[in-house]
Amino acid sequence: MAGRKVWGLDLETVILPFYVASNTVGDTNVPHSALGAPIRLAIALDGSIRFGKSGRPLTRIAKELAEQVRIMREQYIAGLGQFTEQVRQFNPSGYEAEIALCVQAGKPIIEHDRQILSAYITAQAEQAAAAAEAKAKAKAEAEAKAKDRGKVKVTA
Repeated sequence: MAGRKVWGLDLETVILPFYVASNTVGDTNVPHSALGAPIRLAIALDGSIRFGKSGRPLTRIAKELAEQVRIMREQYIAGLGQFTEQVRQFNPSGYEAEIALCVQAGKPIIEHDRQILSAYITAQAEQAAAAAEAKAKAKAEAEAKAKDRGKVKVTA
């Protein structure tokens, strides 16, 4: 069974071991209670337990731990941006060449997807038109039958 995710990272196999190690070397100071009981019941503002549509109680990640993960995520994203900018500054021609290669490689995939989507939309439109035509025909037939029932036949 897949574990609980926090910002897309597995809580049990990635987040908790990382913060235990980080606390051990003194880089972070995540409370032991947040690491010992990282999953908590979700509590409403009135103090009651929150339940989902399925009737199960909702859970949340301990606030202190969630905050540390948010900081880690922001630092990671900042590092990605910084690396990208360094490469663009020190090797602009290489960066632009890589973009051109990616765009060129993506063109046939985008065109293929566009063709498949266009064919699907056309088929859906044809199906909807056929259904509307069948509905109109059935309605016209029902009206004609109702009209015929309303006529009184006089025989002499």
